[in-house]
Amino acid sequence: MVEDRARHEMAAVTVAEAVMQALRRIGRAIELHSHSLASRYGLTVPQLAVLKELRAGGGRSVGELTRAVHLSQATVTGILDRLQRRGLVQRRRGEADKRKVHVWLTEDGRDALRRSPPLLHENFLEAFGRLRDWEQTQILSALQRIVAMMEAETIKAAPMLAPGPMDTTPEETRSFFGGPAAGAAPTDDEATP
Repeated sequence: MVEDRARHEMAAVTVAEAVMQALRRIGRAIELHSHSLASRYGLTVPQLAVLKELRAGGGRSVGELTRAVHLSQATVTGILDRLQRRGLVQRRRGEADKRKVHVWLTEDGRDALRRSPPLLHENFLEAFGRLRDWEQTQILSALQRIVAMMEAETIKAAPMLAPGPMDTTPEETRSFFGGPAAGAAPTDDEATP
């Protein structure tokens, strides 16, 4: 009986370690994807998400973008400031309502999108969509349980796979990962405080 209990405790530790390892792998995949975007393309995940949303919908108001990418208006405004400084987007006041600002992709913004890879969450959503309903529900249930176990229910999170706060610059992302990648070209965002 003591042996069974010891074996059960050992198995539980092994399973717990495997779960923590899987969580760490997920976190690392998100970090590495974000670092690759910042190093190779000079864009953060939220910046690329905003550019993709603009491609999908043409000229959009800031409020529409905010809702579409599930980020705060202040965060989207900061992202648009950086994208506009780089010439990737253009903002114009509305003709009928001068209080509304609409945003469009520039030709440089369209070029940046053509060169950029899919976002990690786009690949995830495609693969997740191929699962059966019961598998999707099982994964959601397990993840919600883990969130509760980690006491993280009150942490707000946009439905995109990106590390840290959503309003970081590529420089801040590279700095978080230990500096620029070898041979990475500096971006205009690097001058942003």
